[in-house]
Amino acid sequence: MANQGKKQRGGLKEFIRKTIVSLKRKPQTIPMLVLAVAFLYYSLNLTNISDTTAKLQLPGMGLSGFCTMLFSILGFVSFLNAYPHRKKTNIPMLVIMFIMLGILIFCDTYYVSCINTAVTREVNPIVIDESMAYINEAKSMLGVHRVIVVLGAVLTLLVPVLRKALRKIDTSLPVEETGNMDAIILSEE
Repeated sequence: MANQGKKQRGGLKEFIRKTIVSLKRKPQTIPMLVLAVAFLYYSLNLTNISDTTAKLQLPGMGLSGFCTMLFSILGFVSFLNAYPHRKKTNIPMLVIMFIMLGILIFCDTYYVSCINTAVTREVNPIVIDESMAYINEAKSMLGVHRVIVVLGAVLTLLVPVLRKALRKIDTSLPVEETGNMDAIILSEE
């Protein structure tokens, strides 16, 4: 039993070591995962966006939600094309990705401003009660989405720094003593 616990701890250490080695080879994996989280976060909370759009029906809200979804996917594809396997970074695709991330942030900001306009307008303002709590949920979700997208953009800009920092981490395996090897070689003779 105690041996199995040591084996699991050793297995966890080996998993962490292999993960760090993988990140050393491809540090762009870190911002890619952050952008994937942003896409999933928006996609899994799309019901609140749809319900808010249907309730408020302000101009451009539906288009903003559609553009956010579209540019999330296209930005992710551009990111993958910006870092091809075993080739140099494709700078034009990286620029296109940053433009798409900028559009994402703009669309989220526009959608939040539409919500604020509907809630604070003088004529027929929307009063948010328990039955319309999804409006506040959509607003807060878009704020978090913007933060995740900005974090992904910043990490993408910092890929060279991440590469240098990850290279400083020692992931080499300890080499065992060769004293036993001499005894084995002598015994074979």
